[in-house]
Amino acid sequence: MSLPAQIPLDLGHRTAMGCEDFLVAPSNADAVAWLDRWPSWPAPALTVYGPAGCGKTHLGHVWRARSHAVIASGASLDAADLPELLAAANAVVVEEADKVAGKPAREEALFHLYNLAREQGGHLLLLSRKAPSRWRARLADLRSRIKGAPAVEVAAPDDALLAAVLVKLFADRQLRPGLEVVTYLLTRMERSLDSARTLVAALDHASLAGHRRVTVPLAREVLAELEHRPKTRQ
Repeated sequence: MSLPAQIPLDLGHRTAMGCEDFLVAPSNADAVAWLDRWPSWPAPALTVYGPAGCGKTHLGHVWRARSHAVIASGASLDAADLPELLAAANAVVVEEADKVAGKPAREEALFHLYNLAREQGGHLLLLSRKAPSRWRARLADLRSRIKGAPAVEVAAPDDALLAAVLVKLFADRQLRPGLEVVTYLLTRMERSLDSARTLVAALDHASLAGHRRVTVPLAREVLAELEHRPKTRQ
């Protein structure tokens, strides 16, 4: 694959309200546009969904910084926490929101959280790997609420976004590898933003430890080492 030199510089760029810089690309542009519409959403909730490593969590932190939202997890949502969640900022980011599905207590909690947000003029940002239509929630009222609210997909990052992220992550660590290194990594790395962060951190460590520049041979060694590390279950 040949990577044009302009790719890393060809994406929109914004400061993420106190978070690390966020790069706008075709894979996330629709979700960014929806977040920019807040607080003028047509419903109390917005679902942002997509595969692991696509940048959903980063988008959640962008919105959190803007809305002063609190963060909750669908894997541990409890009805007893609902008033406190909305009392602080009237905005909540619910990570792994699809994990309420099939768990009656969690489904009830999210249903009541949605209703509280609607009554108080608040908002929920639901982050999920699956589209709401695929959650298989048992509570009919919850299905109705979530399916009636807007949902937007964040696609897996393409080469342009991964290249831009790699360049930015290297720059954050004061590293300036050649374009051939970025091209080499793009053809061999896992296709996720999390993998890009892990890879750049490992290259930085190896470069410092070995007093070596970040080159294709070093990238080859680091990729081989990462490939043999035990993978954590997501």
